[in-house]
Amino acid sequence: MKQLLLFFLFLFVSHSIFSQSFTMEQVGKFSFPSELVSSPTEEAIAWAMNEEGKRNVYWAKGPDFIPEKLTGFNEDDGQEISSLQFSPDGEYLVFVRGGDHGGGNASSTVNAQNLPKLPKVEIYAFNILSRMFDQEIEGDNFSLGTPNLMVFLKGGQIWSADLLGMTAPAQLFQIKGTVNSAVFSPDGNSLAFTVNRGGHQLLGIYRDENTPIQFLEASFHRDSNPKWSPDGTKIAFIRNRGGEGAAFPLLEPRHIPWEIWIADVASGEGKKLWKAPETLRGSFSPGFFDFSGNSELVFQSYEDGWQHLYSLDIPSGKTQILTPGNFMVEQVKISSDRKKLVFSANSGPDKKDLDRRHIGAVDLTSKKLTWETSGSGIEAYPVAIGTKGTLAFFSATPQRSHLVAIKDGTSTRLLQENSLPADFPVSKLVTPKQVKFTAPDGTTVYGQLFEKDGGLAKKPGIVFVHGGPQRQMLLGWSYMDYYSNAYALNQYLAELGFVVLSVNYRLGIGYGYEFHRPANGYYQGAVEYQDIEAGGEFLAALPQVNPEKIGIYGGSYGGYLTALALARDSKLFKVGVDIHGVHDLDSRYELPDGYEVAPDYEKAKEIAWKSSPMADLGTWTSPVLFIHSDDDRNVNVSQTTDLIRRFEEMNKSYESIFIPGDTHHWMKWSNMVRVHQATADFLKKHLMEN
Repeated sequence: MKQLLLFFLFLFVSHSIFSQSFTMEQVGKFSFPSELVSSPTEEAIAWAMNEEGKRNVYWAKGPDFIPEKLTGFNEDDGQEISSLQFSPDGEYLVFVRGGDHGGGNASSTVNAQNLPKLPKVEIYAFNILSRMFDQEIEGDNFSLGTPNLMVFLKGGQIWSADLLGMTAPAQLFQIKGTVNSAVFSPDGNSLAFTVNRGGHQLLGIYRDENTPIQFLEASFHRDSNPKWSPDGTKIAFIRNRGGEGAAFPLLEPRHIPWEIWIADVASGEGKKLWKAPETLRGSFSPGFFDFSGNSELVFQSYEDGWQHLYSLDIPSGKTQILTPGNFMVEQVKISSDRKKLVFSANSGPDKKDLDRRHIGAVDLTSKKLTWETSGSGIEAYPVAIGTKGTLAFFSATPQRSHLVAIKDGTSTRLLQENSLPADFPVSKLVTPKQVKFTAPDGTTVYGQLFEKDGGLAKKPGIVFVHGGPQRQMLLGWSYMDYYSNAYALNQYLAELGFVVLSVNYRLGIGYGYEFHRPANGYYQGAVEYQDIEAGGEFLAALPQVNPEKIGIYGGSYGGYLTALALARDSKLFKVGVDIHGVHDLDSRYELPDGYEVAPDYEKAKEIAWKSSPMADLGTWTSPVLFIHSDDDRNVNVSQTTDLIRRFEEMNKSYESIFIPGDTHHWMKWSNMVRVHQATADFLKKHLMEN
């Protein structure tokens, strides 16, 4: 009897040690700030905050930086806030509400609530002094000028308005082609814009209704990214090739040339300042580009194998690297006085910083690089406040989601620290461990391992595959909303008793050019699938993992690789959840219109098909849950519709969740919770309850 009592006591204690202590809904209540901006005229910042789908604008003014909620959008309605900016005089905050700016057709309305009347995509101008909206107009893609000027793009044309709401919006001028950018001169008297006219793209200047539009250094190429010099006498821009080239081999990587040009505003004449190295690393990769002074430009380039910042002296044409080292630079901002660059990078004294983000800064006078943050946290999206060296940025830990932080000298403090819901399980979350393993071709692959102490001696394992694919999952909360969602789900799966491996596979960022842009990736051979398979085998070989209980899930590009894993390796991956994945790559190469065809066209088509999950449906035996919404602007819902039809034609079983009205990014918070709860339940049913 004593032995029996001890046995039941052991079972009770074991269950108590590993009992579930929080729900998916609770961990899904993480705070998510975005759109951090600083005032050009005073020590003040503003940002947007998503709290359980309720998205609002906050601001804080120095020196106390006490957060104040400025807007009252208090419903989980799927309407995002984007493009937040201070007006040049610092008196207004302007933003766009609505649309899905993380996907295609960004300015199209989102109706995640399936309302009978479609919501609008609108530009709001909030008067900081009066705490009132002075302007609310239907539109998107705006630019602000001194003192209260605004233009925005509508139907490929430029429209004008004012922040005071005194005049009705009207088309500013008429022009052939599609306008895709517009930026005011420093004095607000002129507007530089780019207009796409098919095989070429022109850079023009509009002054007034009576002055002909001036085109700067017009050519047969494609000009983009116009930047005014601080004194307004010059415009710098990026020039790419125009037209269509020869039918080169499709499977052969090729250099994408680009140049930096500068034009004199008065004469319209321009000259080339710099040409990128003619290497694969030197190919065009959109990044930061701006004046730091009248005689210097700063730009981002991949030419040394990492995404770094460079200065370009205009008189001499000489360049200098500003951020040397084996790390990548992103989220770059220049201070209002143009004397300092701040950025986020995966660098620091700890080897684990490769999978983190910390804040760096470059003094543009001395060219000195300094690191503003370090440690085990994640810091991102920095902005300089005023001219005294104060910084603001987003800050998270492995347990606490992102909040706004203020760094003044050596002192750093968090804003809204008490805003996290009382039931958000900060103290219950695990710290993921950095791991690495080797793919069959010898490539080193990094990942993060989520595991809760205690539980079964042999736990089921889950491989998580991020989307993008140009993303990197971190050793803490992500600075992107979609991947913060995934981080929350990985924490919940660990809480349920799974060992979760998040794989940073090839095509992702953070590990250099060759890792980011490998040969034979995606529809040209899916070389990155080696990393997923190796991750599954690594997970299965861990002593605490049951090799017969390995599952996989992922969304978007992660859904594609999840489907590929289930189709090719059902013996390894026993179950999976495929969330809005890509399944058929057969259409990646369109049939040429004319006689000229790439010499490897047929081979490329064959490889694209063989890189698709569709090609291996015959060996797909693992149970699967398909999830997709039908306003997806990143992966058309037909990718899942067509795969499900094939399953039905082959009499294969599956489960599915279809969500009408929402987009790729689960704009409605309750939909995100529903999808992630269903994912966890499906994996649990097949790996824990069977």
